[in-house]
Amino acid sequence: MKNLKSIINNFHKVKVLVVGDLILDEYLWGTVDRISPEAPVPVVWANKRTYVPGGAANVASNIASLGGKVCLVGVSGGDKNKEILLAELKKIKMPAAGIFSQPDRHTTLKTRIIAGHQQILRVDWEHREPLPKALNNKILKFVQDNIRGYDAIIIEDYGKGVINLHLLNEIISLALSHKKIITVDPKEEHFQYYRQVTSITPNRKELENAVRNLKLKDETNSFKVNTDRLFTDRDIDLAGSEVMKYLGLESLLVTLGERGMCLFEKGGRISRIPTVAQEVFDVSGAGDTAIATFTMGLCSGASKLEAAHIANFAAGIVVGKVGTATITREELLGRIKSL
Repeated sequence: MKNLKSIINNFHKVKVLVVGDLILDEYLWGTVDRISPEAPVPVVWANKRTYVPGGAANVASNIASLGGKVCLVGVSGGDKNKEILLAELKKIKMPAAGIFSQPDRHTTLKTRIIAGHQQILRVDWEHREPLPKALNNKILKFVQDNIRGYDAIIIEDYGKGVINLHLLNEIISLALSHKKIITVDPKEEHFQYYRQVTSITPNRKELENAVRNLKLKDETNSFKVNTDRLFTDRDIDLAGSEVMKYLGLESLLVTLGERGMCLFEKGGRISRIPTVAQEVFDVSGAGDTAIATFTMGLCSGASKLEAAHIANFAAGIVVGKVGTATITREELLGRIKSL
């Protein structure tokens, strides 16, 4: 625990470049006390609307909240939600130099309706089409021009069009040539793109679906993992080990919800980390917090296992908050001290 505290106290020295899908999270807050006479649905008496940067912007917000320096790289639309997103980023002093606009796209918007502490509906506005080549090249040039000033790159792949094979290949090559840490919050359909990165951080469902999509096989050419049912702990161990070999990763951190995390490391070591969450209100954005703190830990000299424990503590705090949220260094140190 003493070593974890020392690592966290070095977070202010960390510099991270976050590249990926920007999302604006909108929350409509209210109460429910009756059912609509028009249809069997609850009527929400709305009394508040709030906005929070989501997706890659939430990862960047967590890094900033924990005291690190961060640069956010992504794409917005040319709509009013772009202005709202930029205004929210300005509130937390997040630089917008790496945010490019594409007028014919939506700024990805996720609207959640909350009654009390319960989310009852989500509505998404988004474009999933790949970026035009010219915009893709602008993002790549920005990363090329700035990579030397950062310790790590985080790729946030929400499948909204920003992350594509060409961009990933170029960024991974850049990171490797500059000896930078590179971590990925993956999209299950894109697992085959993430070769040779430092780590990817899928949740249980993403790992299951990726194994089914990739049809991973062992040396005897027979399927190692039973893909016709939910994964057991043994299936997770087998699937994680196969993904490690298939992608040539240094590590793989699988988030397992109420069951904590499982870390796979090069050499075959598998570590299970039990959850430290004290209460769970909302899991929205927990993966963003996990990859932000895991990467910051690695940048601060932590081993993969130490960084995973820090990420587990951080995720345990953020799921106790309602809505997309960030944590502070003081909250993280306080939770570790309390155990």
